[in-house]
Amino acid sequence: MSMVRVFSEYERDFVEQADVAVVGSGPGGALLAKELSCAGHDVILLEEGPPFTPADFELDGGLSMARTLREGGLRTTRGYVMPTMQAIALGGGSLVNSAICVRAPASTLEDWCGEFELEHTSRADLDPHYEAVEKFLGIAPTPDDVLGDRNLLFRKACDALGYSSEPIARNVRGCRGSGECFTGCRARAKQSMDISYVPAMVKAGGRVLTSVQVQQVLAQGRRATAVTGRVVRPFSGEPSHSFRVDARVIVLAAGVMATPVILSQSGDLANHSQQVGRNLQFHPGVAVAGIFPERTNPQFGATQGYHSLAFIPEGFKLETLWAPPALLAVRLPGFAQALKQRLAEIPYAAIWDAIASCNRSLGHVRARRGTMDPVITWHFHPDDVLILRRALWILARLFFAAGARKILPGVHGQPPEMHSLEEARVLADSELRAIDLVCGGNHVFSTTRMHGDPGRGVVGEDGRCHDLDNLYIADTGILPQSPSVNPMHTCMALAHRIAGHIAEAL
Repeated sequence: MSMVRVFSEYERDFVEQADVAVVGSGPGGALLAKELSCAGHDVILLEEGPPFTPADFELDGGLSMARTLREGGLRTTRGYVMPTMQAIALGGGSLVNSAICVRAPASTLEDWCGEFELEHTSRADLDPHYEAVEKFLGIAPTPDDVLGDRNLLFRKACDALGYSSEPIARNVRGCRGSGECFTGCRARAKQSMDISYVPAMVKAGGRVLTSVQVQQVLAQGRRATAVTGRVVRPFSGEPSHSFRVDARVIVLAAGVMATPVILSQSGDLANHSQQVGRNLQFHPGVAVAGIFPERTNPQFGATQGYHSLAFIPEGFKLETLWAPPALLAVRLPGFAQALKQRLAEIPYAAIWDAIASCNRSLGHVRARRGTMDPVITWHFHPDDVLILRRALWILARLFFAAGARKILPGVHGQPPEMHSLEEARVLADSELRAIDLVCGGNHVFSTTRMHGDPGRGVVGEDGRCHDLDNLYIADTGILPQSPSVNPMHTCMALAHRIAGHIAEAL
């Protein structure tokens, strides 16, 4: 049997045994599986999606989303309707994200410790784990030679207005600035989990099962005993053979949406607190396009190479952004000739975004009847809308400070184009509603949150479910709240710490 099994290699129902079964090969699961394999334990990593190689990547944004994202990239929330993208591939979200690795601010972690009764999750507690991840993945600030004009213009704007900014630290080695993070890095410079932690796990003796959908965790008393599910055909999800993996320890790292569904389908497992699937939070983001007099050649440069943390105390973070033109077209206003004219301006464009820590905006996840897909409900709190209104105004100021001749704010009820800062002032003065904003939310948290009180959270600081002795969770669902910045690095730091606890328990 190969160490990484793919769909074509499954011929019948099967049963496997291991010391540890890890469900989900994204940043948390892959890291934890590697650490435990290197510690000498027999580990099986289970992933519902298939592996991808550069030959499998599609530059067409729509086709890429249909192949690498759940529900064809069309997953949305209910309540406040917002697209949210979760990957279904070996490597999880790291295959198609922008490789951003930022440590959570000390003040944010301090707030977590106070509000959620955590004793060992300060910045000082997590720094050794952040450092371990950074060393393994080669995380470093984006160098100037791969920034490209749209990132450099952001730096210019921040300097002009006196806002602090910095190149984004990313898990890349030898980035060429091709701007293809979202559709898969063909240069294999991005150190996604499928070419970093997963190979290291396999080298240490670990096994990987792809195209397997875990549907239940079996348990007896306070001990989880196995995971069960079906082999599924890539891209269609058509089920075939059944499987079971027996393990001494089980780790769910299937993601904020999938982990609660698995627990629910397992007889409402690990839910004495009634917190599984609740407390759903996002980083909703807004984006503004600026059109400059000279070509920016936005297709060149790190997808997200520069950011500003200056407004973290106000609840939002500013970033540069790039996406395939086919996806940008969905956001552009107008039809027919007007749309064609705006598409012709893309070579002169830059896109910058803001993500907000909306800790008052909450939702929940539950299983959709008859499937393993989630029903996602989320409500945008009016006070959090004010954060993004402020962010839109700051983005407008930045664009005009950088020399843009106009901006496209993408706000319902406002002019589709604004040609001066005076025209853009309506973004600061208008009473915007949540439904006026075009938001996306791909950073997701808290549906299995960490809490020191077993009655108010699903896991403790060691990642172990309060209700069971050997069931752990290691995805961003355990974050008790927004980390104020992109969550991947904090997820990996926590997974690194959890791996240490599991190794001691074994």
